[in-house]
Amino acid sequence: MSDPLYGKPLLRLAADAVGAGRLAEFNAEATAYNPACGDRISVTLGSEAGKITALGHETHACVLTQASASILAANAPGLDEVRLRTLREEVAGMLRGDSGVTPPFENYEVLKPAAMYRNRHICILLPIDAALKALEQG
Repeated sequence: MSDPLYGKPLLRLAADAVGAGRLAEFNAEATAYNPACGDRISVTLGSEAGKITALGHETHACVLTQASASILAANAPGLDEVRLRTLREEVAGMLRGDSGVTPPFENYEVLKPAAMYRNRHICILLPIDAALKALEQG
């Protein structure tokens, strides 16, 4: 594929599928859905003292959502709701061309080519939105 949106680094992240599957034990769960394209992600969270200890996801979605879920799951342990909201703002800002994403989430930069496709921004933000929902409910 020569489309810069679907480069090898993006495809590798999606294929790695870090955190794929439901956690055996979890404190909270939530689902986020994009009616425009049909992407759906269900997230299970382990949490303690308001911080994520583990994140699992069942993703029935495009490669952009899959890669985003993999990045999030790899770096979720230790996050609290404030940092997760900040991450969402950073990723949305990156997609608008405003700013970059701070460590340990710099792998989101691989998704930067999606900035020119506004309808795909929600696909990238879907895993973060599901995790925020789960934290709010848990």
